[in-house]
Formats: sequence, C-alpha cells, structure tokens
Amino acid sequence: MSNLSQQQCEACSWDAPHVTEAEIEEYKKQIPEWQIVERDGIMQLERVFKFRNFKQALAFTNDVGDIAEEAGHHPALLTEWGKVTVTWWSHEMKGLHKNDFILAARTDEVAA
Repeated sequence: MSNLSQQQCEACSWDAPHVTEAEIEEYKKQIPEWQIVERDGIMQLERVFKFRNFKQALAFTNDVGDIAEEAGHHPALLTEWGKVTVTWWSHEMKGLHKNDFILAARTDEVAA
C-alpha cells in the first residue's frame, strides 16, 4: 500500500494552494503510472486502466465512484469496453492539490 493513499484528504476551496513542483516530484514516485496532463491550462492526473471486458470496467468505475463519494472529491471517469480513463484534479481551484494524488493512490489500490 502506498503511504500516500493512507493520508487524509483536506477540505479544498478555490484559494487552496496548488501542489509545488517538489511535491509533484515526491508524490509521483508513489503513483508512477499516472501522467500529468494539461487541458485548458489546468494540470490534471490521468491514468488508463485496462480490463478484460465492459462488465469489469464498469465495476471498477463504480468502485472509484465509491471512494470519490467518500472523499467528497470527484474525478472524470470515461468507461469504455475494456478500459477506464480516470482523471483527477481539483475543479474549484482549477489545478492539482494533494487530494488528487491521495485519490490517485487509492484508485491504484482499487485496481489492485
């Protein structure tokens, strides 16, 4: 288990601090399969998970939805036959917060 996944998410508002480059470097070591992408000037964490069929992909989507609801922090989920693309970012602050890395690590655990 990742130490990052065990950390608590904190309440996040529009003026919360974005993660620093040093923090990104540290957190990425714990979630190496995640990519940082930028869309419309907003940094996001993204990973594609592969499955044998749609039923497994949908079950995974629902499991990720459960951890999102529990944390009150919600990703973009694209569910397709045999794969799910999960994208975490802090919508209100328009960027990456530590919470996004915590939930990416928890997503990895759901997939394991």
